[in-house]
Amino acid sequence: YKPGCAISDCTITVSNPLAQFSSSYTMVEDTIFLSHTYIPGFLAGCVDLDDGLSGNALQGLPRTSKGIIGFSHSELALPSQLVLSNKLIPKFSLCFPSSNNLKGFGNIFIGAGGGHPQVESKFLQTTPLVVNPVATGAVSIYGAPSIEYFIDVKAIKIDGHVLNLNSSLLSIDKKGNGGTKISTMTPWTELHSSLYKPFVQEFINKAEGRRMKRVAPVPPFDACFHTSTMRNSITGLAVPRIDLVLAGGAQWTIYGANSMTVMTSKNVACLAFVDGGMKPKEMHSIQLEASVVIGGHQLEDNLLVIDMASSKLSFSSSLLLRNATCSHV
Repeated sequence: YKPGCAISDCTITVSNPLAQFSSSYTMVEDTIFLSHTYIPGFLAGCVDLDDGLSGNALQGLPRTSKGIIGFSHSELALPSQLVLSNKLIPKFSLCFPSSNNLKGFGNIFIGAGGGHPQVESKFLQTTPLVVNPVATGAVSIYGAPSIEYFIDVKAIKIDGHVLNLNSSLLSIDKKGNGGTKISTMTPWTELHSSLYKPFVQEFINKAEGRRMKRVAPVPPFDACFHTSTMRNSITGLAVPRIDLVLAGGAQWTIYGANSMTVMTSKNVACLAFVDGGMKPKEMHSIQLEASVVIGGHQLEDNLLVIDMASSKLSFSSSLLLRNATCSHV
């Protein structure tokens, strides 16, 4: 409604991490329409794009975007509100399509484990979610725990070989630094410099063992190879396999479709992991306290189920192994 969004004394922090935009605006209560159902009483932040101050609120998003939906631990996040107002199971799932599939759509299920029982029952592994006691991210409350999602990575393997890493970086310290978080706002997985260097070197060593021809780096990536020296497989380029060994014995396997990115018209594919401490300023996350930030490319065609009640993450690893994708399961 004009002028402005609403008349209210209640404010809310609105954030767009892609534009590094964050400011306080009016909280509104509205009715939303989802899955052929009207849902009243939905709380959101409303930004008046015509006020002369908020022109970059949607910067970095597709042109047709009207805003951002939060999926964090926050009580104002979309899953939390829908679960509470509709008495649903406190669980939601995300399945992002491949960036190579321009016509593909992913899936979001709220109040259920994913809508793919054949995938869930047989192939999902589960690991506990870790609570970072210190607030992190673009929107946080001082003194409150983080509302972002962290998991406990115990070790990293490449083609079965356990890397010799500084294990203390894999844990969250008293200041909230370290550990591993999942971020849909980060395009590529970021590693602390002390983890990144041995990780990339071991990948290169294993790649050379497969006779993959290394070529000049393509920023921001360091390990790049000529595609003519790699064969294709059901899970993308046949490259060294990366395993994240998680708490509880689960193992998140990253195959070529998620570990590599093909450079346009260069016949070059690069390891899609970046140095969290050496990237250009504009590529940094809002806050990079975590030693490992699992990014969007590594999440493509992976079914993720977050159980908010038991604080657990279930994951499929690549659905390509099951001859499925997030667009067609």
